[in-house]
Amino acid sequence: MTPDTYTMTVSSPIGALVLGSDGEALNSLLLPSPERATPRDSRDLPPVLVDAGTQLAEYFAGERKVFELPTRLAGTAFQRAVWAELARIPYGTAITYGELARRVGRPTSYRAVGQANGRNPVPIVVPCHRVVASDGIGGYGGGIDAKRVLLRVEGWAAPRSG
Repeated sequence: MTPDTYTMTVSSPIGALVLGSDGEALNSLLLPSPERATPRDSRDLPPVLVDAGTQLAEYFAGERKVFELPTRLAGTAFQRAVWAELARIPYGTAITYGELARRVGRPTSYRAVGQANGRNPVPIVVPCHRVVASDGIGGYGGGIDAKRVLLRVEGWAAPRSG
């Protein structure tokens, strides 16, 4: 996050989430990490962060299936294409990395798609947790247990392998 970013920390079933905004759009959501100190919340929170906190609480309570937040995501054209496709995966479903690669028109680039998926700056809001490996649950920046929780919130039973 840049120094001019507003931040807000919200509690969740997977731990403290740190939201970042430029004041107009959500531009980062940091998953819990033992290596990172939790920053202080900004004094004057922009409405987008307050809305994001509310919508995340609704999501974890099972009351929200679609996030309605402005986002500003910095990335390459390929990354943005992958993230746009992630946003199209319906709540409660999951697809494989291979399927995601096909959907972005790069059917043999599942590794590159996986890397772009892992660089998603607003996980949960842009649901990268809905992408699974063909032989199990696959990886997740917040850890496999967090991915299982997110999928369980959505009613999808993640396999135990992976």
